[in-house]
Amino acid sequence: MKKSRNFWESFKFALRGAVMVLQSERNARIDLVFALGVLGAACYYQVSWMEWVILILTIVSVLAAEMMNTAVEYMVDMYTQEYHPLAEKAKNAAAGAVLITAIGAFFVGLIIFGPKVFLH
Repeated sequence: MKKSRNFWESFKFALRGAVMVLQSERNARIDLVFALGVLGAACYYQVSWMEWVILILTIVSVLAAEMMNTAVEYMVDMYTQEYHPLAEKAKNAAAGAVLITAIGAFFVGLIIFGPKVFLH
């Protein structure tokens, strides 16, 4: 693996990783579609700047959790393709982190958009 020498090269590797996750992981693509929908709803309902900040941080958290989950899966698979209880625990813990983040994102969306949708 090549070590990056400067900021732009590091940025290129990071972007390549993000694109790779979106290309290879169905759940990451689903997360991205939801994120775009949330951003569209935020524009439509003209959310406050603070709500924008919260929504963007929430979206970034879900996408980052999905990418870390993918990284854990790849690392475990690189080590062994055979069943091992620790490999299962590592993968399940990473997937659990995504689940917790997604549940939190759902409630953030409910708190921000609920009154706008149901009381409007």
